[in-house]
Amino acid sequence: MTLNLKNHLTDQEKIRIASNFILQSQPKEINEVLNDLRILISDDSILKQVFSNVFSQYNKYQLTPVKTEYFKLNALITDYNDLGSGRFYDPRIQKSFKYDHLRNEVTDFEPWEPNPTTEIHRKALEEAATRYLHDHYKQGTCCVFSHHEDGRITLTVCIESHHFQPKDFWNGKWRSIWSIVFKPTSNVADIEGIIKVQVHYFEDDGNVHLV
Repeated sequence: MTLNLKNHLTDQEKIRIASNFILQSQPKEINEVLNDLRILISDDSILKQVFSNVFSQYNKYQLTPVKTEYFKLNALITDYNDLGSGRFYDPRIQKSFKYDHLRNEVTDFEPWEPNPTTEIHRKALEEAATRYLHDHYKQGTCCVFSHHEDGRITLTVCIESHHFQPKDFWNGKWRSIWSIVFKPTSNVADIEGIIKVQVHYFEDDGNVHLV
């Protein structure tokens, strides 16, 4: 039975199905998914709607690492440094930048000012998190973001590390997000974390997707 999305579904159904395919794409394999969608849907207007809405979600969900011209370490594309209108910031270089989700390009750097209330805490945690990264994820990327609201400071640590071996028929990615919430006058903090691991093995004898 051949899957045909061209004739039996409404445009909204096609957008929903295509969006789900993209959001579930394995790391480093999204181009293969896009090529299949172009064949299945064969409608550029629908694909443009899908791409404009979903690529941003996908890149932020994957904690996508990007290179910047101002710093030797990569920045991350996340929900926590999203300024809107396609702009993100890197607190280490105190600059914001425009990110093209389709081309994976960083451009248009502008000054960005950190919050002086949170920066001393953010920077201290960043130094510790960077040491941890170098000890355990030598090829990984780590960023720490801060937020201040209602007298409480939230520090968010994002860690991404991947190993892509498509020639050996497997790709893998590790992501973790840790949130620390506290009041500057208190010795108590709430800590929450989530770890996400994705592995795809796709040699001739099997196709295994582990999340």
